[in-house]
Amino acid sequence: MNVSQTMETEEDLLTYLHIKLYHPQQNFKGLFGLLPLGTKRRHSADEPLKLGRDSQTCAYTLVDARVSRKQLSLQAYRTPHSQEMLFTIQNFSQKCRMSVNSVVLGYLERMDLPDKALIRFGEYEMVVIRHSGEAKGSFEVEFEVLPVSPFRETCMCVPSMTPVIETSSCVSYPNELRVNGPLETDETLMFHS
Repeated sequence: MNVSQTMETEEDLLTYLHIKLYHPQQNFKGLFGLLPLGTKRRHSADEPLKLGRDSQTCAYTLVDARVSRKQLSLQAYRTPHSQEMLFTIQNFSQKCRMSVNSVVLGYLERMDLPDKALIRFGEYEMVVIRHSGEAKGSFEVEFEVLPVSPFRETCMCVPSMTPVIETSSCVSYPNELRVNGPLETDETLMFHS
């Protein structure tokens, strides 16, 4: 078989991750100065996409001492019955918890990444949107900086959502998220008090 027949062609539609970032102090610091903003970059599907402070181990770097050397990783995968490239997200920070669409991930915990996800760690907010493609060996990534918090916009649209309280460099989750098991309440207590 000819080598050109087995290689991806430029006509293959690549899966595309659009990553939108926000930090409340982004105008005062060069937090996103090392990211290739506004340009699509090709990334090999067999290599995890790592984001963090350490440019030696991470493909994409944030200029912030409060970010872990390796903050998070996005790993591409496929299932046996689908041609779609899907992704998992894993928290590599021992300092901070991370939330993905309000599901809290501790150190080394991972989960499947939905097609659209709001990811929060420290004071950072990221919206990751996956657009399907056909190519199997690589995907594209594009970074963009958002002028306003995507979390606050989401809260304004959905009145039942409550903001997560933030402190210094790590997100402080409400007490209900710190409990190991489910909370049970007696509904009759609400009516008798």
